[in-house]
Amino acid sequence: MNVNSVVTGVLMGSRPPRPGRPDRVDKSTASRPQPGLLFKYIPLRSAHILRITTMADDTRENNTNTSTTGTAPEPVKKFPKGIILGKDGKPCKTCNSLKDMTSQSKRFTKIAPLARTECPPDVEELGRSSWTLLHSIAATYPTKPTPTEQTQVGQFLGLFSKLYPCWVCAEDFQDWMTKNKVRTESREEFGQWMCEAHNDVNRKLGKKEFDCSKWEERWRTGWKDGRCD
Repeated sequence: MNVNSVVTGVLMGSRPPRPGRPDRVDKSTASRPQPGLLFKYIPLRSAHILRITTMADDTRENNTNTSTTGTAPEPVKKFPKGIILGKDGKPCKTCNSLKDMTSQSKRFTKIAPLARTECPPDVEELGRSSWTLLHSIAATYPTKPTPTEQTQVGQFLGLFSKLYPCWVCAEDFQDWMTKNKVRTESREEFGQWMCEAHNDVNRKLGKKEFDCSKWEERWRTGWKDGRCD
């Protein structure tokens, strides 16, 4: 037998068949490992799957995984799934969407819910409103800001990242700002920086990234096709 081959057999029934049957695997052969081979039994309801793989194949697979680990790009950090709890141990309304909160609620009812008016914002509503504010600040930022204005907007973003109601989002934004210093030298630089920050969140949420070359059309001048006029 070639040691580099992989043989998969299916033994029907709850126990190995008796030897001597031409259409069955000999029990003494199947249960006694051969040198250099690894036997794996996987229970599958009324059948047993006997998988024979060579030790060389397992070693080669492990070596391949080890060699590619060092060169693989750093994976994009994802936001945690499921209901996010606040630091008080209770579900954090500003850290979860209304859909997630509803699906996890035990008090489910078939009665049509009342329209959500004047209710605490969920993470999606809070996020949309916050990005609208931040992009609007960038859009009205001076083209040639004074040193004082640059300092003020930097201080604002530092406080914003610490006071943001969704603590998971706040910590993520703080971490991003540590690695990507805010660029306040001009409106163009500040607007581009804000767009890059937004796209970082879009990637983590699995959303499509925005073309940052068009940030002024989206947030300051309006689209060239006149839809905003």
